[in-house]
Amino acid sequence: MIGELDADAVVGYFRGKSILITGSTGFLGKVLVEKILRVQPDVKKLFLLIRAADIESAKHRVATEVTGREIFQVLKQKHGDKFDDFIQEKVCPLAGDIVYKNLGLDNAKLTELSKEIDIIVNGAATTNFYERYDVTFDTNVMGAKHICEFTKRCNKLKMLLHVSTAYVAGEQEGILPEKPFLLGETLREGAHLDIESELNLIKEARKEVKANCSSERVEKRTMKELGLKRAREFGWPNTYVFTKAMGEMLLGHLRGDLPTVIIRPSIEQLSVVPNQTVVRKYRTMHIVRASPVYERTEWFRDGEFKYGSTAAV
Repeated sequence: MIGELDADAVVGYFRGKSILITGSTGFLGKVLVEKILRVQPDVKKLFLLIRAADIESAKHRVATEVTGREIFQVLKQKHGDKFDDFIQEKVCPLAGDIVYKNLGLDNAKLTELSKEIDIIVNGAATTNFYERYDVTFDTNVMGAKHICEFTKRCNKLKMLLHVSTAYVAGEQEGILPEKPFLLGETLREGAHLDIESELNLIKEARKEVKANCSSERVEKRTMKELGLKRAREFGWPNTYVFTKAMGEMLLGHLRGDLPTVIIRPSIEQLSVVPNQTVVRKYRTMHIVRASPVYERTEWFRDGEFKYGSTAAV
């Protein structure tokens, strides 16, 4: 079923909500943070999980890689001298990482968040198509698992939104239905995927490389080649989309009755909002400047899952 979103209803929904966002230093993440703060200043709090050694390092990364970037120019103009006060009131950096159990947070912080969070947006990912298998698996697969485990602790959580990719469909052609991956499902007919076995395979491969006293360069190449080999064995073209598909599988398997939205964007590009200067600095596509670009957003419902797909047309 395809439905249209009511923009005013979405903006209103965020009023008074506390939102945990991962991946806020990435392209989509900082756009999301800016958009929420700009259109719904009455959001209660944005908790930004930042990969950092400590809270001061996390604050520094947010200030330099998120709120200090050009995309926040409109907000800075709107709030003037009170911009920093506004950010301090609404944005709370957290030093952590989804690759770790409990998101790398201590028990006190976990307890605090479990009572506070209304919405989780998981946008953290390793997006290098040919990254080492162990690195990509930790973030895109185990990260999704750790997010799901954290949701079980949250007392008032209303929704989990997970950012995946349109390319989990692989290199198939034609009209492809937006539907959830079943645990163990692959793109190659007759093949079955066991995620636990993939984790064990990674551990054994790393152990073997280290036992042979291989150099860091050899280890990196070995793990890259392993990821590509496993991805192609199950029908995916590269390690990135393979691990994103596995992440979706774990979400579907572990989420329970939690309302879950999976967004599968293709290649993203900013619109003219918040300003044209930002579009020029952050553009990810150049060819579209030769023709008009319109935004199309479609939502597909499959049971308790919702899938979002955005494209430039």
